[in-house]
Amino acid sequence: MYENSAELAENKLLVLYVMDSLKQPITNTQLTEIILENNFINYFTLQQYISELISSDFLRYEIVNDKNLINITDKGASTLSFFTDRISTIKKKIIDDYLHSIIDSIKKELTIHSDYTISKDNSFLVDLQALENDNLLMSLKVSVPTKKQALSLCNRWKANPSDIYIKIMDSLFGDES
Repeated sequence: MYENSAELAENKLLVLYVMDSLKQPITNTQLTEIILENNFINYFTLQQYISELISSDFLRYEIVNDKNLINITDKGASTLSFFTDRISTIKKKIIDDYLHSIIDSIKKELTIHSDYTISKDNSFLVDLQALENDNLLMSLKVSVPTKKQALSLCNRWKANPSDIYIKIMDSLFGDES
């Protein structure tokens, strides 16, 4: 079932390496995408590793802005620093290059929130939020009559939050200097 113990250790260290390199907590889905995109570990084995790393206190879940995120613990970072040489240089370079290419989209996913719920009157309440360094920049709640409009607002917010934020702020402040 398990690969050899050296490969098992390297794979768990690789998960810690990804988390340490990011310098911020991410979702399980984001971590899974990073590992799977680079074909290092299969999905089911990765989920088992994450679970084992959490139960061993190398990783932990934390709630940040209503999201359940994974973060590396001090114990995990310390262990990684002792054994980082056991991760192949090639794998580290692949991870470093990949993380460099996607870091902006990860940050965007963690700082831009959009969701909708159905109201009592069968309209849809859309909740749009922008965060920066865990500080709420803007929260906008809008009621729309259809699910299609709710989805459209959520998708537009996710696609272009900076432009929309700037337009809203310009509209609110008008000609003030």
